[in-house]
Amino acid sequence: MKDFRNYSLKEHNTFGIDAKCRRFIEFEDDDEAVEVAKILRESATPYIIIGGGSNLLLTKDFDGIVVRSGIKGYCFEESGDRSQESGDGSQETVVRMTCGSGEAWDDMVATSIKAGYYGMENLSLIPGDVGASAVQNIGAYGMEASDLILCVWMIEIPTGKPWMIGNEECEYGYRQSRFKQDWKNRFLITRVTYGLARTFRPRLGYGNVRAELERKGITEPTAQQVRDIIIDIRNAKLPDPKVMGNAGSFFMNPIVTRQKYEKLAAQHPDMPHYKVDSRHEKIPAGWMIEQCGWKGKSLGRAGVHDKQALVLVNRGGATGSEIVALCDAIRQDVKTKFDIDIHPEVNIV
Repeated sequence: MKDFRNYSLKEHNTFGIDAKCRRFIEFEDDDEAVEVAKILRESATPYIIIGGGSNLLLTKDFDGIVVRSGIKGYCFEESGDRSQESGDGSQETVVRMTCGSGEAWDDMVATSIKAGYYGMENLSLIPGDVGASAVQNIGAYGMEASDLILCVWMIEIPTGKPWMIGNEECEYGYRQSRFKQDWKNRFLITRVTYGLARTFRPRLGYGNVRAELERKGITEPTAQQVRDIIIDIRNAKLPDPKVMGNAGSFFMNPIVTRQKYEKLAAQHPDMPHYKVDSRHEKIPAGWMIEQCGWKGKSLGRAGVHDKQALVLVNRGGATGSEIVALCDAIRQDVKTKFDIDIHPEVNIV
């Protein structure tokens, strides 16, 4: 178990903010997670649980304990307890892939495809750890982690007891879960089990994935080809945090009522949108931010990426407070122009 005092978190947040914490602990197996739970339970200081730091904005030093999972490893298991219906109505065997919460998410996507198990490919190149996928319900290109998660394994901090909960108990929604609500800071996630398929069935209906495949002359793509296309698309529009600090998509895309959408569509006929259900539409926050003139602009040392307005960046030496100030200015302009509140997806500490 790693246990450091007065520890810099610069390497643990992709914005590259050099803030410190009083104590940093990383557990590497279940027994150490139980020990860490005891430390947190008996400590009078506050604590936060982080993953790879790709969804974290530090605004100051943290006078408490920062905890991270270092649990590695994965395994595959044929399962008969859940099946997936294919396009022709037949049933497929589901493969259970259980991953340590400290594994890098994208490494597990690559591993699953190499092993011949499919389902994760649309979520390629999303930064962060496996444990965070269950907390944040990460999503991209028409799917979310909750489409794959079968169960989550964890240690309860108040008791030190192990838990295993199923997908439905997590109450997943758009970028939401109970881990961000009433279960916040209650559990140390140790592993996540995903349900994958032996047969690859591509999901190409979202974004420009299909168009890029067609441009390359690929009509029947493999899972690796879909992954490669998505990686290319993400690399083209998202800055490398090692070069320019960022946390990927900073804001969640707002979901509005159908009535609200129709009112806005009458005013902005070119406004992109995605149907959520019969009563709700999702409007891209990046498009609204761009319409407000923020794309490529800066406020001090914090800025909006010039290729994707949903991404806020550290142009060099920015503090967390400067990025928050930029966030607040953008939110106000979007509210004024569209009468819509947009909210950060990033955890601000």
